[in-house]
Amino acid sequence: MNRIPLAIRRFKVTSITILFLYFTAFAYAVDKDCWGDFFEGTQYSGKHLFIEGETKLENLSKVNGENWERRIHSLKVGPKAKVTVYQNPRFELTLTEMAKKPDFMNSWGITEQDILEDSELIFNENAMIHDLGDFNFHNKIRSLKVDCL
Repeated sequence: MNRIPLAIRRFKVTSITILFLYFTAFAYAVDKDCWGDFFEGTQYSGKHLFIEGETKLENLSKVNGENWERRIHSLKVGPKAKVTVYQNPRFELTLTEMAKKPDFMNSWGITEQDILEDSELIFNENAMIHDLGDFNFHNKIRSLKVDCL
């Protein structure tokens, strides 16, 4: 019987483990085409917040040490991304869903006009939104998601 010394077997097992971990990490690497770029001003002006990869931000009050809540006025979406912006923090129920529960809606003092102004917007790949005011959504974003396609 051909015996392999223990040191060589450990080397092979260690090498295989390292290769497995390397390729596993590579498979989960951030897709460079999955991103959202969010701007303080219209026409992609002012400070901007670049988010790369799958991200869920329940609250924008402390992102990279800054408060981005109700501050985003324009945005760009990468070629392999979908961006959803929310008026409410923590991706809370939209007003459209609340409208299905009239007692709940009335107890919170929500009007029909509030329902017409939905609380989330979805932008697909390669979207370039120069002014969220066009959607009546400037000064409203309080949470967001970037999904990779």
